[in-house]
Amino acid sequence: MKTKGKLATAADTKKEQLSQFEVNATDRVLTTNDGVAINDNNNSLKIGERGPSLTEDFIFREKLAHFDRERIPERVVHARGTGAHGVFECYEDLSEYSCASFLSAKGKKTPLFLRFSTVAGFRGSTDLARDARGFSVKFYTDEGNFDLIGNNIPVFFIQDAMNFPDLIHAVKPEPHNEIPQAASAHDTFWDFVSLMPEAAHMVMWVMSDRGIPRSLRMMEGFGVHTFKLINKDGVAHFVKFHWKPLLGVHSVTWNEAQKISGYNSDFHRQDLYDAIDSGNFPEWELGVQIVSTADEHKFSFDLLDPTKLIPEELVPVKRIGKMTLNRNPENFFAETEQAAFHPGRVVRGIDFSNDPLLQGRLFSYSDTQIYRLGGANHQELPINRPVNSVYNNQRDGAMRTTISKGETAYFPNSINNGCPYQAMLKGEKAFTSHEEQVDGKKIRARSNSFADHFTQATLFFNSQSPVEKQHIINAFSFELSKVNRVDIRKRYLGILSQIDTNLTEQVAGNLGLDVPSKLDDLTVHFAQQNHPNYPLKAPKPEVLKSVALSMETNSDKATIATRKVAFLVADGVSKASIDALKKELEKGGAQACIISNKVGELLFMEGGTENVQHSYLTEASVLYDAIYIPSGKHLEVLAEEADFFQFLNEAYRHCKVICFAKGTEKLIEHTYFSNKKADAGLLINTSGDFAKTFVQALKAHRIWDRETARKVPS
Repeated sequence: MKTKGKLATAADTKKEQLSQFEVNATDRVLTTNDGVAINDNNNSLKIGERGPSLTEDFIFREKLAHFDRERIPERVVHARGTGAHGVFECYEDLSEYSCASFLSAKGKKTPLFLRFSTVAGFRGSTDLARDARGFSVKFYTDEGNFDLIGNNIPVFFIQDAMNFPDLIHAVKPEPHNEIPQAASAHDTFWDFVSLMPEAAHMVMWVMSDRGIPRSLRMMEGFGVHTFKLINKDGVAHFVKFHWKPLLGVHSVTWNEAQKISGYNSDFHRQDLYDAIDSGNFPEWELGVQIVSTADEHKFSFDLLDPTKLIPEELVPVKRIGKMTLNRNPENFFAETEQAAFHPGRVVRGIDFSNDPLLQGRLFSYSDTQIYRLGGANHQELPINRPVNSVYNNQRDGAMRTTISKGETAYFPNSINNGCPYQAMLKGEKAFTSHEEQVDGKKIRARSNSFADHFTQATLFFNSQSPVEKQHIINAFSFELSKVNRVDIRKRYLGILSQIDTNLTEQVAGNLGLDVPSKLDDLTVHFAQQNHPNYPLKAPKPEVLKSVALSMETNSDKATIATRKVAFLVADGVSKASIDALKKELEKGGAQACIISNKVGELLFMEGGTENVQHSYLTEASVLYDAIYIPSGKHLEVLAEEADFFQFLNEAYRHCKVICFAKGTEKLIEHTYFSNKKADAGLLINTSGDFAKTFVQALKAHRIWDRETARKVPS
């Protein structure tokens, strides 16, 4: 499918490379995999019309044998995903910090592929599960591939990769009954995290609105780990990577997420595909937090601890480039599903820190891709191939596609003049590991600088707006209410008691339990296995509240771009009333979606018709960002439409903008908010220049004051 917009004509090296492997079957005869033309693809070879089938039917056997093997093992984690192609444009020369070529010049463009995912669910699970989201970017640089693999949350549950299998076993469906799917609200997950205080910070993020994003296009991305940038002189700086969405960071409510899963479990996947297909290319700016290696021990937290972030008040995020997703995959399996990511896939100018979770991932990711994709040659798949040439002495293996010429497959050699040669022999640019002095005893232990598990969890909670705090309280109350074992509920209340008193009291009250006075003895016991003197006195934090951690208070320039507004109508609606708002929405990049009591031809009050694709039977308010009821002679029809009022009632509950055009206000009498006053998002009896008022309200995303006043659960 052709992409639209100004970036569609930009040079895209990766697209040209992939096109070599594309097949277009238009106006082509059907063949076997050996190229033999097939005359009949509906009937297997038999003796007589009703006789037995023959094993000599090679066409049938090939077709079924391929079908039997066309599924590969799904990813153990991040199985549910979607992706898109794009380009990264560098804002400035970053050679002061890194000799990476793709960061070497202002305006330099690098093709890329990005895969979003949920963590816990299987491939067939819903997009709207409460979960962390994977945010993995493969840069096809001119010096080789660089994979920046992260999440939409800047920290992780655990500090050491030794615990990773246990974490995933705990959050996956329970093994005795395979329930629940794509959910953390069950005993085994909360049992695990209640015994692992280090998970407290990450759990706070997942229980926040970050765990249920409005769109993949409206969430941040983080590299999670501390990496290193290395310049041409071998000087290293620590770095944290950030992706900042230009559409802002937005979520849905929990009640809304549950209903979206019922109406469209592919909501995020379809949203991303449709946006790119329509030319509304999603954009993020790449930011970095750079810390001198001399300042490694400067902070109250450890830079190598993956359960910690660097508050932006301490180290501002420097924006160094922009990523634009501008092309959908042509084939989901060949591109998105076969894309193989690995945090150890770096280029010169980027290197690893000693983060013990990162160090474990350097093995695990490559190992799982070799298993999942059938062998060591998965980098030869078109989606994984670098754009520069590959020369080495690796040969053979399953699915080998490269035809390597020559007599030698070893180094050193003289038969092939020592080729391919090491870059050092001719002084060419190449990856060189950063030289770091390391001295110590072999030991299974953790630094005490990793032992503060609650300060940043408290920082995160304190940084939220009152509405966001209430959503976190509601989320903990919902999740822990699904835990059957009361001792696990009590134990996690002990974790919460170390974070915030009000948070603990409200969650405990919702669960009908008392507030614990201390951590559970069992939790302390397991924590002491990593830190023998746990709990240690926490260091004094530099930052008590960070604006950057709140979705509500830390939004980029407000925009309505790509928002979807439901126009609720029936035959007899005024086209002029529709156009009055539609033009203003489209000016801001939003989309007006007409929904009627039936699909097909819609009759306007002024005469004329329009074809409508959506009806109250197939649509729901949870799929839209705001609601508009135009004026006209359709009010009597709407007044008899139960699903019309379902739209209105749910939209109000979910704090969305609702606008009644002049003359339609009497319909409010049939809603449950008929006795409510107009607010910033409930626009009644509108006339004149109401369109600008509507747009301004839509920019706020939600009217959260309405929720607080009604005390609606999240």
